[in-house]
Amino acid sequence: MPERLIVMLAYAGVNAIDVCGPLQAFATADRQRLPAAPHYRLVTASAEGGPIETAPGFAILTRALAEIDPREIDTLIVPGGVREFGPSLDGLLDWLGAHGGSVPRLCSVCTGAFFLAEAGLLEGRRVTTHWSGSQELGARFPGLSVEPDCIYVNDGRVWTSGGVSAGIDLALALIEADVGPAVALATARQMVVFRRRPGGQSQFSPPAQPRGGTFDGLHEWMEENLCADLRVERLAERVGMSARNFARVYVEETGATPARAVEALRLAAACRALETTGLPLKVIAEQAGLATEQNLRRVVQRQFGIGPSDYRIRFGQGEPVG
Repeated sequence: MPERLIVMLAYAGVNAIDVCGPLQAFATADRQRLPAAPHYRLVTASAEGGPIETAPGFAILTRALAEIDPREIDTLIVPGGVREFGPSLDGLLDWLGAHGGSVPRLCSVCTGAFFLAEAGLLEGRRVTTHWSGSQELGARFPGLSVEPDCIYVNDGRVWTSGGVSAGIDLALALIEADVGPAVALATARQMVVFRRRPGGQSQFSPPAQPRGGTFDGLHEWMEENLCADLRVERLAERVGMSARNFARVYVEETGATPARAVEALRLAAACRALETTGLPLKVIAEQAGLATEQNLRRVVQRQFGIGPSDYRIRFGQGEPVG
């Protein structure tokens, strides 16, 4: 098979695992192929070359971008680490703007999507990034279609991935595209990771909580009375408004409907119980105001892409009771 040159960009403060995780996956994939033969040529590069200090504080050695012929690059990966750009990154952005549009595969890990967007390489694309930066990415670059729950997104020649370890998921998808699912699966097994991770990024982000200055007092009361009747009519009575006017003003101030806000508060309470207690799911559902275990399963599945039992296994501290 033809050799593919994979170039990983680096800069001061880069996330180390964003760099090392995908590169390790490619290196491991080469060892899974029979007969053994190099398929990926891996290069870590920076604007000036030399040692680059990563976010954890250790340095990685890099080659200068000027030493690499952009025409030879098969896959270019930009890892995360920063969202803001100053003079120290101008050289990297200039190089990306000049050459990023011509490489066969252009990829980002975590907040590396901000680099690609800043260089004008993502306009009109479906993309993702770390869940904590999704809203900011969409606001700063409105020409992008941001999909915050995806572990990775492939839009033509552009691949973007979510936070930190999602770079490994991205690399496994690229490996499968290059040499097939058998090698990708063998690589995942060797690295002790999922070939395809269940669920999306939302399972790692805290449930969004309703916010709105006028209704902060109402939200506090709702949190203390999750099992009460929290229909629109009752909430409107609580703040002395008609149901119709309350629903309109509430959406204007919080960006969510009252029903969605109630569900978010109940979901947050259920998640806290799943994370910190071993209570049965039926009890958690009742205490969070979701009434039944079936409702709990439906709400958690819709929000996180996994069921409450899986959520507890991944994020919980307590042992289930009964």
